[in-house]
Amino acid sequence: MANISSECQLSRDNLIDAWIEAYSGPPPKGLSTRLLRYAIHYNRQAKEYGGLRKSTLRQLGRYVPAPHKTSPAIETPTATAKPMPGTRLVREWRGRTHMVDVRSDGFLYEGKSFGSLSEVARTITGARWSGPRFFGL
Repeated sequence: MANISSECQLSRDNLIDAWIEAYSGPPPKGLSTRLLRYAIHYNRQAKEYGGLRKSTLRQLGRYVPAPHKTSPAIETPTATAKPMPGTRLVREWRGRTHMVDVRSDGFLYEGKSFGSLSEVARTITGARWSGPRFFGL
């Protein structure tokens, strides 16, 4: 086993190669050279001496919270298909009710054809909106 003083002499590129050999993959991005040295040396010591005792691992486990499932703070809506032709979408915006008819070739709003709901939402609001989000889809 190489001693730590010889590992202190290794260049960063050599340390990365040693990490890949020790951990079977590249180091995390942004890992400092100092931490690379410590991790490689620890890995070599663990291989030579057997690593931490089970009692030590249990003790450390008490300080690490168990992973638990939580629901996300914001749920991402699932991707939805275009509404079926013949569907009428209704949205109230700034005191006015807007109705959009879904057609097989696009959308009809106030007698004009649109290729996407986002175009309709832009016409209504004057700003770039996600059409499906604007209409609550």
